[in-house]
Amino acid sequence: MITISLKLSAEGIVELCKVVGHAGAGKKGEDIICAAVSVLIRTAGRTMEGKEGVTLEGVAPDPGQAGFRLISFQKSEREWLKGLCDGLVTGLLDVQEEYPEFCHVDLL
Repeated sequence: MITISLKLSAEGIVELCKVVGHAGAGKKGEDIICAAVSVLIRTAGRTMEGKEGVTLEGVAPDPGQAGFRLISFQKSEREWLKGLCDGLVTGLLDVQEEYPEFCHVDLL
């Protein structure tokens, strides 16, 4: 089971994202749930990281663990971040809805 913990600001911006576990829905390298979650998290994190005015700390301490923490952002990037985070949250909730036995999202 993949457990995703998302701490959202009052505006819906992801301040903290923590992913733990493996879906176990397929062989290593062939698990579509792990792939979907990985792509969503990595894309959001790398997109934030590459945006001028946004400071992010990414972590991947061990296999089956990953995430990021939003350190700071310029006010001018608020709407951009909100849109990106809306897409991330929607995507992760869609994976949970389609595969509830393999993926769980906690909104903090």
